Amino acid sequence: MNKVITEGLQLAPPPFKNGLDVWSSQDGVPGSDTYANATNAAVVPADQDFGGALELLKASTVQKVRWMGDTPVTPGCYLRVTVRVKAISGNLPRVRAAVTPVSSNGAVVSGPDTYGSEITLSSYGQVETVSVIFATSNRSGVDLTFGEQVAAVHVGLDLLGNSGGIVRIDDIELEDVTGAFLGGLIDVIDVRDYGAVGDGVTDDSAAFERADSAANGRTVLVSEGVYMLNEHVTFNSPVRFQGHCVMPASKRLSLVRNFEINSYIDAFGGVEEEGLRRGIQALFNFTDHDTLDLRGRRIELTQPLDVQAAVFDKTTYANQRSIKNGQLDIQDSPAFATGIATGGADFDPATPRELTNVANIAQIEVGSLVEGPQGVGREVYVLSKDVGRNQITLSAALWGAPVRQTYTFKRFRYALDFSGFDTLQRFTLEDIEILMAGRSSGILLPPAGLIFHVKDCYINAPKDRGITSHGVGCQGLLIDRCQFISSEQQDDVNQRVSIGFNVNANDTKIRNNRAVKFRHFAVLGGSGHIVTGNHFFQGDNDALGNRTAGIVFAEAQAKTVFVGNYVDNAYLEWTNEHDGDPDFASELSFGGLQIVGNIIFSSNVPSSYRPLHIKPFGTGHYVNGMTVTGNSFKTIRGQALERVDMVDTTHAELDYQRFTDVNVHSNTFHAVLKQFQNPITLPLDEGSVQSTWEVSLADYLPFGGEAKVITAFMADGAIRRSNNTTVYSAPHATGQVGSDRQSIRLNWPEAVKGRGFVTVRCDAPT
Repeated sequence: MNKVITEGLQLAPPPFKNGLDVWSSQDGVPGSDTYANATNAAVVPADQDFGGALELLKASTVQKVRWMGDTPVTPGCYLRVTVRVKAISGNLPRVRAAVTPVSSNGAVVSGPDTYGSEITLSSYGQVETVSVIFATSNRSGVDLTFGEQVAAVHVGLDLLGNSGGIVRIDDIELEDVTGAFLGGLIDVIDVRDYGAVGDGVTDDSAAFERADSAANGRTVLVSEGVYMLNEHVTFNSPVRFQGHCVMPASKRLSLVRNFEINSYIDAFGGVEEEGLRRGIQALFNFTDHDTLDLRGRRIELTQPLDVQAAVFDKTTYANQRSIKNGQLDIQDSPAFATGIATGGADFDPATPRELTNVANIAQIEVGSLVEGPQGVGREVYVLSKDVGRNQITLSAALWGAPVRQTYTFKRFRYALDFSGFDTLQRFTLEDIEILMAGRSSGILLPPAGLIFHVKDCYINAPKDRGITSHGVGCQGLLIDRCQFISSEQQDDVNQRVSIGFNVNANDTKIRNNRAVKFRHFAVLGGSGHIVTGNHFFQGDNDALGNRTAGIVFAEAQAKTVFVGNYVDNAYLEWTNEHDGDPDFASELSFGGLQIVGNIIFSSNVPSSYRPLHIKPFGTGHYVNGMTVTGNSFKTIRGQALERVDMVDTTHAELDYQRFTDVNVHSNTFHAVLKQFQNPITLPLDEGSVQSTWEVSLADYLPFGGEAKVITAFMADGAIRRSNNTTVYSAPHATGQVGSDRQSIRLNWPEAVKGRGFVTVRCDAPT
C-alpha cells in the first residue's frame, strides 16, 4: 500500500528554490516566522551535491526548519522524512530530522516525541543523511508514534550545538514507506509478487508455491487475473481469491487452511459445480481434512456429478471421508435424461447373474435397471459388461427368465454418481439435501465397498430412485435419520414408479427414517439387516384403494430384524425373487425374519387388504423360522380387514406341511376379523355327546399354515356322558384334519360332552 500511488496523496514539500516563505524558523504553524528575507538564510540554486539548496547560518541554540504545509497523519500509513546536510564553514553542528505535531485546529500538540536520532557533522563538504519515520502505530521501525489527537505534522529538521556554523540543506524528502510494513501490517502477500502472471496461459504453479512458502502462515492473495495451474498446488497458508484458477482435470488444488466449499468456488471463478468437483478431488487426495463442508450452501447441478471422475486418479479408496451441510439443487437439463437401450440376450439358469450373446451391448450402460417380460425381479441392475464377449453381469440373479428374450435397460441419472469407483469404503453424506424436483435420481452407490453412510439427509423428489445399489457397494450400508420425499405424491399408488432405495448385499442398518408416498420405500436383497424406527407411508385418496409394498424383503433367508417401525398404508412383502433357482432344493427356505413391536396401520382400504405378504417365486418353499410379536395392527375409515397375513400364490404355493419355528403372538388388532396366532389356544365347546370333537383353526393359523401339532388340551369343568356322569379318561388328538388340513380332532374313548381349551401349532416344535 502506498497512498502516493493509490490515493494520489501529495507528500513532498516544495523545493527551496521555489521560495522560503513556506519554510518556518519556528514550529511551522500559520503566522510563525519564515526564512523569507531572513539574513541568515539564502537559496543556493546550483550546489554541486544537491542542486538547489538552502544555505543557513546557525544563529540559535536549536535552529529549526519546518515546512508550513500540513502532512496528514493517517492510521495505517507510514511516512519517512529524509534530510541531507553538509557543513560549509564555522562550527560543526549536530542535526536531526524533526516534525511538529498539530491538532485538527492547527494547534501544536505537546507531549509526543518530535525528532529522530541526531548525528554530528564531522567535516566540511561531507554529506550526511538523517531521517525519521512516523505513524499512528508503535510497531518496530517506527520512530515517532502519534495518537488520535495529532491530525498532521509540519516536517523539517533541527540544527543543534554551537552557533556560527554555515550548512547547506538539500530539498527535504517525504515518502510513503507503508509497503515496508505491509506484510506484518495486514498479513497478506500477493502471488504476483512471486512471479504469477495471471494471463490464463502462463503456468503459475511454481509462483503459487513460492508465495505459499513465503507466506509462512500469512494470507496469500490471488489478485485479479486468470491463473493457469498445470501442476498440483497446495496452499498450507490461508488464501483469498480475487482472481481465479484454471487447471487440467488431472491436477488438484489443495486448500489446507480454507478447506470448505466457498473457497473452492471462489478459486474457480464462482462456478459452483467446478468448485464442488475440485473440493471433492482434494478431499480424496490429502489427509489434513476428512470432511468437505458445504457451509450450508445451495449448489446448482446442471449434470450428474461423477465423483470418481472428479477425483480422477483413484478407483479404490478406503479412508474415511465425508461431505456435509449443504444442498444440491438439480436443474432442468437434458444431461439428466434417462438413457434407454434394448437388446435381446441369452439366459442360462446355471449362471443366473449373467446375460450372454447380448445384442446392442455397446449402448447398454453399467448401472442400468434391467426389465424384461419374464423372470426379472425388482431392482436388478447391470453391474458390469464385457463388450468383447457380449456378456453382462447382473447385480442379482434372474428368477425365471426364458432362454432368450428382449430386455430393456434404463440408466437413471443421479445427482451423485459413485459408480466409477471399483470399490469405495467408509464414505459419509451428512446433512445434505438433494433437491431433485423429479428431474434426476439421488445417489448411485459404488459397485463394491463397505459402510457407505447416509445420515440426516433429505432425498427430495427423485425422478426414479433415491439411493441405488447396482452391486455390493451397499455392504454394511447405514441410512440414519433421513427423509425420503417422493415426486409422485399426487399420483395414486398404482401409478407410482419411484423407489426410495435398494440393497443387494448384507448387514445394512436402516434407522429412524421417514419416507413419503413411493411405490416402495425399499427393496432389500441380501440378509442380516436391522430395520428400526422408520416411518413410511404410501396411501392416496382413492376410496378403498390399492396399496404397494413399503419394504420388499427379496431374500428368502432374510436373517433380518424389523423392529419399532411405523408401517403406514403399505405392506411388508417377503419374496425370493433374486434366487436364480427359485424352486426349493436343499437351501434354507423362508426364515430368519423378526417383525417385532411395530405399528402397522392402514386407512381407507378394502377388507381384502393384507399388511403381511409372503410371495414365493418357486415351488416347495415353507416358513422356516419367523417371529411376529408385539405389533399393533389397525385399520380405519375403510372396511375391517378379513385378516393381516397372506401368501401370494402368483407363482407358487408354500409347502404348508413343513412350517417350522413360527412364533406369532402378543399382537394387538383393531378392526381385524381373523387374528392370526401361533401357537393358538382357543375354546372347544360340545353341548351334545360326541366321540370326536373337531374345530377349525383356519381363522388363526398364520400364512395358511396347517394345524400340525396339538400341544395341550385342558378341560374347563367336568367332561360328562349323556347321563351327566363324569368321564375321567383323556382324548388323543389328530391334527391336519379336513381338506385344508387346518382343523384338529379330539378322539374320546366314548361319546362325551363338555368344554375345554386346546392349544395348536402350525409348526413342528424344535
